[in-house]
Amino acid sequence: MKNSSNKKALKIVMIGSGNVATHLSSALFNNGYNIVEVYSRTKKNAETLSKKIAAKPISDIKKITSDADIYIFAVNDDVVKTLAEKIFFQNKIFLHTSGSLSMAVFKKYFQQYGVLYPLQTFSKNRKIDFKKVPICIEGSSKATEKIIFELVNKISGNVQKINSEKRKVLHLAAVFANNFQNHLYTLAKKITDSEKINFSLLLPLIEETTAKIKTENPIKIQTGPAARKDKKTMEAHLKMLKNNSSEKEIYKAISKSIAKNT
Repeated sequence: MKNSSNKKALKIVMIGSGNVATHLSSALFNNGYNIVEVYSRTKKNAETLSKKIAAKPISDIKKITSDADIYIFAVNDDVVKTLAEKIFFQNKIFLHTSGSLSMAVFKKYFQQYGVLYPLQTFSKNRKIDFKKVPICIEGSSKATEKIIFELVNKISGNVQKINSEKRKVLHLAAVFANNFQNHLYTLAKKITDSEKINFSLLLPLIEETTAKIKTENPIKIQTGPAARKDKKTMEAHLKMLKNNSSEKEIYKAISKSIAKNT
C-alpha cells in the first residue's frame, strides 16, 4: 500500500466497488489521497475494496459520511440518479464516471457537480498505468472544474475538458473501438475453437493492426476481402457460416460497411 500525508485534508467517498471504482480509488490512494469510505450495496464488495485503500466499508447509502469533500459515483448509469436522490447534504462536490450520462443528472440534487470519465477498459485483476489513461472532465462551474482538474491531474498525464455532448460521442466511438472489437475477438475465438485451432495464432495480426492505427488513419490501412472487393472469398466465408446465422449477418453487415467506406 502507498499513501502520503500531503493530501489527507481532502476527503473522498467512493460510491461503487466495481472495475472503475477499484482502479480509480487505487490510483487516488496511491497518489496520497484519503478515501474515507467505499459504498456498495453488497457489503462484501465494499469490504474488499476498502481493505485495499484503508477506507471504511458502507452498504447503506443513507449512512455515508457528510464530512467528505468529494463524492465519486463509479456505478452503473441507471443507478446514479437513484443514489443521488438518497443524499441530502450539500456544499460538497459530486462526480460521476460515466461516458454517456450527462452532467445534468446531478443538477436537481446538488450545487457543485461534474464528471470524471476515465477512457479505458478496466478489469479488477489487471494492472493499469493510470498515468496513460485519458480522463475527460466537466464541472458545473469553473471553480468546480478547477478542483476536478487538480484532483485527476495527479493520477493522469492526459486530462481533457470535454462537455457532456462530446463525451457521449466519444463514448459511442469507444463502444465501436473496444466493446464491439472485443466481441469480434470472441467470435474469432469461437471459430478457431470449433476446429481446435489455437487462437493465439491471431495475436501477432491483432498486435500489428493495433500498432498501425497509432500512426495511420484506420481507413487507409484497411485490408481484407471486402476492401479489395473479393466476392469469391466473401461468398466462401458466408458458406462456412451457413450454420451460424448471427455471425453470418455480422460478416455481411461489416463487409458491406467496409466496401462502402474504402
